[in-house]
Amino acid sequence: MVNAPRALSGDRSFAPDLGKEAVGYLVVEQIVTELIDKRSSNALQQTLKSKISCCGTGLHSGAKVSMTLLPAPANTGIIFRRTDAEGNGLEIAAHVDNVVDDRMCTTLGDGNGATIATVEHLMAALRGCAIDNLYVEVEGGELPIMDGSAAPFVFLVECAGAVEQDAPRRAIEILRPVRVADGERRAELLPGNGFSVGFEIDFDSGAIGRQNMDVELVNGAFKGELSRARTFGFIEEVDQLRAAGLALGGSLDNAVVVSGDDVLNEGGLRYKDEFVRHKILDSVGDLYLAGAPIVGHFKGRRSGHALNHSIVRALLANPGCWRYTTVERDPDELFEEIDLLPAAVGA
Repeated sequence: MVNAPRALSGDRSFAPDLGKEAVGYLVVEQIVTELIDKRSSNALQQTLKSKISCCGTGLHSGAKVSMTLLPAPANTGIIFRRTDAEGNGLEIAAHVDNVVDDRMCTTLGDGNGATIATVEHLMAALRGCAIDNLYVEVEGGELPIMDGSAAPFVFLVECAGAVEQDAPRRAIEILRPVRVADGERRAELLPGNGFSVGFEIDFDSGAIGRQNMDVELVNGAFKGELSRARTFGFIEEVDQLRAAGLALGGSLDNAVVVSGDDVLNEGGLRYKDEFVRHKILDSVGDLYLAGAPIVGHFKGRRSGHALNHSIVRALLANPGCWRYTTVERDPDELFEEIDLLPAAVGA
């Protein structure tokens, strides 16, 4: 790959009078100019190029379930569709207004008893991959847990491919701080450029302890820094959870399991601070239930699904704290496309 100097964006008199080489430089200049013009415009909404499917086990139900992601028109949003006999094609929009349960996971419902559970990891992957519009068909009442992270869903999106649509991406810009609390648990949304998350957790277990992390979700940071972080739980809580009808499909294959100060998984952790990374992953998915990507900074301290949903509700209930806006393209994407330059100069 040729690393084109950023001066190309402002200086258009760099081609020397060198015959064929000058022609090559002029072609390069034309390519760069076209990319700059493209990337200086507003970002467009995206959906998938083609449908793609997977199957797995529901973390809490323990049931085998299949899921299919399908392209959707611009301005559709993320729509979950139950395709099993019980669901009978029921559609539920991915929005905080439709959250009906937040014990251990995020569950959406139609208000009449039909639900789709454990949507947060897929929602995080869709936010991280900038997918705005999608139909999610599920043959059951819960999404497959896969390996307990969002990485398998990122892989599905990358395999299907993303395609831009003829509509600008609409985002929610934070104008004034919004805060919610529940005892020592805190969540805040603050004005800021782009989208960033700061998170702190504190557990008695020596395997976790106190962890904190700040991450800006740009340039593939979700995939590289967060997507592989797995959900986690404590061995002493398993019997209680299963008695409540939860974690019936949980195993060392789809969760990090902690016993006292030890991690029971044979391969250990994927990151030394995998626990806080997964809490950030969850919050990214829960915040996407605002109905659009958020432009601002989220700060969480010991926050979970319930508090994540609470701050989204608090935000939407205060119109003076936010506004809809369009999103500019990431200028750094320009230099990912300059792989074209070697061919242009005959390298």
